[in-house]
Amino acid sequence: MSRENRPVWHRRERGPEDAPRVIIIGAGIGGLSTGAYAQMSGAETRIFERHVLPGGCCTAWSRQDYVFDYCIEWLTGTGRNNDASQVWRELGALDGKTIANFEMFNTVVDENGRSVTFYNDPDRLERHLLEISPADARPIKAFCRDLRRFIDINHYPFLTPPPLQPLKEKLATLRVVLPDFVLFWRTAATRMEKFAGRFQDPLLRRAFPFIFFQDHEVFPLLPYLFNMASAHHHNAGFPQGGSLGLARSVEERYTSLGGRVDYRARVERILVENDRAIGVELRGGERHYADHVVSACDGHTTIHRLLGGRYTSPAVDRLFEEMMDRPEMVYPGVVSAFVGVKGEFDPAERHSVTYLLSEEDSAALPAVRQNSLVVQLRSHYSDGFAPPGKSVVHCTYFSDYAYWKELRRTDRKAYWARKQDVADFVRDFLERHHPGVAGAIEVIDVASPTTTERYTGVREGSILGWKSFTDADDVITKLINKDRLRLPGLSGFSLAGQWFGGGSLIRAAASGRFVTQYLCRDLGLEFRAWESGGTEPWHPGKLGSLPQLERRGVR
Repeated sequence: MSRENRPVWHRRERGPEDAPRVIIIGAGIGGLSTGAYAQMSGAETRIFERHVLPGGCCTAWSRQDYVFDYCIEWLTGTGRNNDASQVWRELGALDGKTIANFEMFNTVVDENGRSVTFYNDPDRLERHLLEISPADARPIKAFCRDLRRFIDINHYPFLTPPPLQPLKEKLATLRVVLPDFVLFWRTAATRMEKFAGRFQDPLLRRAFPFIFFQDHEVFPLLPYLFNMASAHHHNAGFPQGGSLGLARSVEERYTSLGGRVDYRARVERILVENDRAIGVELRGGERHYADHVVSACDGHTTIHRLLGGRYTSPAVDRLFEEMMDRPEMVYPGVVSAFVGVKGEFDPAERHSVTYLLSEEDSAALPAVRQNSLVVQLRSHYSDGFAPPGKSVVHCTYFSDYAYWKELRRTDRKAYWARKQDVADFVRDFLERHHPGVAGAIEVIDVASPTTTERYTGVREGSILGWKSFTDADDVITKLINKDRLRLPGLSGFSLAGQWFGGGSLIRAAASGRFVTQYLCRDLGLEFRAWESGGTEPWHPGKLGSLPQLERRGVR
């Protein structure tokens, strides 16, 4: 559509020749995905984003020429010939990019220096684990046997929501799932902590829950096996450009399709007339109108501020009234310490290590929740994160949002002192494990859960949102399949993003695809999607201008 014929957003009614208008709140992955699929399907869209960058929690910031990449540790769908990969390639997320694939998922080291490496190759993993503890042959062989079976499965159901799946697609899914139904059921019903309790060796017993860097606490065996199998197939790698690079690529795909993103545009409320969403009002009073409004921002903000609590559903009430404050349902906040180092680490160094901390170390690390610290050599993940000849290390741990929030509210000086304690601990800890590195450190940047909340808008700094394999996951499934990502009693409105589609990036992206498929029926459009096909090589300049996280830094 030419610029002259584009709809005028401040008019209530669109012209007879104008395409249906869709306003999207939030330029996170869910919002950008919704916009891209809606543009492909013939709608005219506009995204309003409060921040200066796309991506939401899938972001990065800079300090002293270092890029601190925040979100992705691995990305489901970096390979080929599966639904997850198709979604990313339709969104242009991987255009022109190399993918870093690792032979191991993680290494866990206890306080005595004993270590275990979780290789993605089941044969190598089995040999390694048996060398550590021959007495644990039975659970070791059982785990590796199941990993081999998952490697033979290639099922990623992210293209069509079940209510819209044609019979042919449903039958194809059944053909994949039924032969391995018992495997799925058994591994989904066995909690990792219960399985880990079978090991006699104390290192293995403690280490297995940390395969995914931190202990996800409620996870069963299934996601560990599924993601390790994906990594074995090079379908869970790290895309060049990292988190913000992913968001920038999807943004580029969206705008190339004719979409528009308005940054520094904070939506204050969703305009509703006769129980129908008709547009949005920005801070300052400016109003924009559309045929459909999609909220892809923080879930609590959507329900209670933008809609004033007037529209809800049993599923939404369960999520945001009953489950929001239950720690077993929502991921805790994260403390991140990014370290810029003059010099390069040996390429043979392990890219990711979880250290199980001693009581003394745990006591010294402010508000640590799991007595562990994850250390990742981010320069091994992608180029462009550090200037030539330098490196970036990312140290993280789960922490208590309420602790940091109250400290920042009541005693800003003490808040900054605790962030300095994190920086001092990380510097000393890295020196212990990499002698000589302390003298080469040029910058340490510490982000608390309250920092994340202020920078991205995500509630309580929970970058992953709802925990999978909990009651919250069941409610989200009903919200997608039964409510069709809508709120009863409110037409012309849909929900997308991590709080309504699930916490991983691929699920957030898939939520945009699902929403568009549903709203196409309302708008009289045919849903269409195709791969971007972009081939221009990725380079760090595509990240654009990066803000600093905070003006004040730790020493």
